[in-house]
Amino acid sequence: MYYIAFAIWYLYSLLPLWVHYRVSDVLYVLVYYVAGYRTKVVRKNLSSSFPEKTPEELRKIERGFYRWFCDYIVETIKLFSIKEKTMRRRMRFEGVEQAVEDCRNDRHVSFFVGHYCNWEWFSSMALYFPTDIMRSQLYHPIENKVMDRLFLYSRGRFGVLSIDMMDAFKLLARWTKQGKVTATGYVADQVPGYSSMHYWPWFLNHDTPAYTGAERISRILDASCYYLDVYRPRRGYYVVKFVKMCDHPSEVPKFGLTEKYYRLLETSIKRNPEYWLWSHNRWKRTREQFNAEYPEEERQRILSKL
Repeated sequence: MYYIAFAIWYLYSLLPLWVHYRVSDVLYVLVYYVAGYRTKVVRKNLSSSFPEKTPEELRKIERGFYRWFCDYIVETIKLFSIKEKTMRRRMRFEGVEQAVEDCRNDRHVSFFVGHYCNWEWFSSMALYFPTDIMRSQLYHPIENKVMDRLFLYSRGRFGVLSIDMMDAFKLLARWTKQGKVTATGYVADQVPGYSSMHYWPWFLNHDTPAYTGAERISRILDASCYYLDVYRPRRGYYVVKFVKMCDHPSEVPKFGLTEKYYRLLETSIKRNPEYWLWSHNRWKRTREQFNAEYPEEERQRILSKL
């Protein structure tokens, strides 16, 4: 099944991008107007995140989200075979030289990104780093083994190694012990499990449980930390700006790095809200549920170990 799926995906990805975008236009009608894919979740997220906006403004963002979401789908398909020259032209990285210089000075580097614009194309950032740097990104394995292998192939085409979130610390620690420098990407706006809820920033008008693994690993590695601020000047083109958050995480108060990341991500989203993954049920877990699951003494015990 894997090889059959690989052949189909690869052959379809060879179509020019302009054809993929025509497919996206049709897909938009089917996904939004016909199927109504997760419209209840999208509308709930938008209305609670932007209570100051009118219904007309929210509906405009909603339509823009579904148009972008369909573009994201076809762009992810295209990643399977897109040429390096084309990718360099369509995904530009501004300020990447500073991160590369950190690596050359034997500093680990952490990149904090969100489910904003096309995060799959971020894997092309590996093209700008020396090959002796361990270029990696954390990911959550897909339950379907065939799809998981296909995405691993696609994400690794430009030299990035995808690391299972559960194995990340062990592998990064091993590389460090071997004297290797790492450049690691974290999609850090994930929804943590109840046992991993250690910090709650106020994000998009919500009390939000935050994934703090990126900060904790960065502290252990003493990594230079960057937020990748991405915007979309036009269809099929992205510009990523490297924003230095800190040089030494140990000098930042506990969870201060996570807080700064959420402030920067919120600014990006508010600039162009249609490019965030609103179909994701981001606020399905509440502080009330967490407090019921973990009494105060247990919460303090967990925090004391971080």
